[in-house]
Amino acid sequence: MSEEFKQRLKDYADGRLTDEEKFEVEREMEKLEEYQAFLDEWMDNTGSNNAMPKRPDDQSALSPKKEKRIVRRGKWRARVSNTLTVLSLLLIVTVISSIVTALFYNAGDPDRTDKYRDAIASAISISKPNIDVSLSSQGKTFFRQEMSGDMLKQVGSERVAVGQYTVNFLFGLASVEMDWRDGSSGSSQMFYRPKDSSETSSAGEEEAEREKLEEPKSGDSSTKSGDWSRLEKLPEGTVAEAYVSFNRFFTTDELLKQFENRNMEAVWFAVDNGPDTRFGGEDEVISNPIGFPAYPVWHHDDLTVTSYKEEKRGWFGKVVSSGGHYPSVETYGDGELRNEHFKKSLRLLQEYELIANRVAPFVDVDASLAYVEQNGVHLYGAVITGPVKELLTLREVSWVRDLRVGEVRLWNWTDAQ
Repeated sequence: MSEEFKQRLKDYADGRLTDEEKFEVEREMEKLEEYQAFLDEWMDNTGSNNAMPKRPDDQSALSPKKEKRIVRRGKWRARVSNTLTVLSLLLIVTVISSIVTALFYNAGDPDRTDKYRDAIASAISISKPNIDVSLSSQGKTFFRQEMSGDMLKQVGSERVAVGQYTVNFLFGLASVEMDWRDGSSGSSQMFYRPKDSSETSSAGEEEAEREKLEEPKSGDSSTKSGDWSRLEKLPEGTVAEAYVSFNRFFTTDELLKQFENRNMEAVWFAVDNGPDTRFGGEDEVISNPIGFPAYPVWHHDDLTVTSYKEEKRGWFGKVVSSGGHYPSVETYGDGELRNEHFKKSLRLLQEYELIANRVAPFVDVDASLAYVEQNGVHLYGAVITGPVKELLTLREVSWVRDLRVGEVRLWNWTDAQ
């Protein structure tokens, strides 16, 4: 073996040869293997015969068939080598992206995952009447994260699943998917806005309304619009969800008092954010209302921490346990607390504008917040649930203008005490 060939073998082992030079060295090594196999076979056949075969001096000693086999082996080796290289790079990129993804979404206290979940829950509670979603998060590779959960509505005394809500994140960019089930949809969420925002009820008017309720006027009920006939045809042993519009505005406390002695429950309140002028006029029909649920969707900084314990695990790990409570809310009161929390939620959506634009695309957060801060929180509608026969009594209430039936379920009602 010449010194030149030895040097080429050394360069081959060190990876300093070009692809063409590598191929030539591999062909020479294939030849050596063929020679060795030939010698072994010849020696086995001749036994003690001392005659030696003539050593081939050039490439012409190999048959065309053997040359093709050598070339084919070289090609397959190259293919396998390239495949392993690509798989190795993909594995490295996957590991690095997983680390970066985990660091991005879990950074901070609270981390981005909790902040994004808070923004999504607030946007849903403001823009989607009587819908609540408890989101669970799942980290993925390549800088993605998925949050999903069941869309729940309160119908009667129970919360029923009406669909699946999914938000996919690529860093801070969100995409939303809603999958309604069993024919459910948000098509019933229509309200009528009173024309004059100055017609807000007072405490004296509230007492007058209660007196009027004792003497129902069938003439007034005949002029009301909505799904009253549909509600009448529902079986008595059912509960329903109703989207109710008023013919004047209420403050939060005043409206809550209206339901204190009724065997039904207001679960979401529509807030006035000004007339809808998108179509060139002041349209009374509000198909994309904003509002807040009867029980607030609290934010992470609303929690009052009463206990905190941190335990280190390993070099970098730790286990944190804490306890606390959110503010208490009176069922038929605390209107100011509810109003301030609603404004706070709008400010949160301003901070997470990209998420708000995806979750609540028809809500002008800036304009709504400015209107509410200037004019106050006034309510013109509500989502009410309860027994069908109880909901029918709203037809005789003078301040009820319209009713639209939403979800209907079999009896599950617990009478209010």
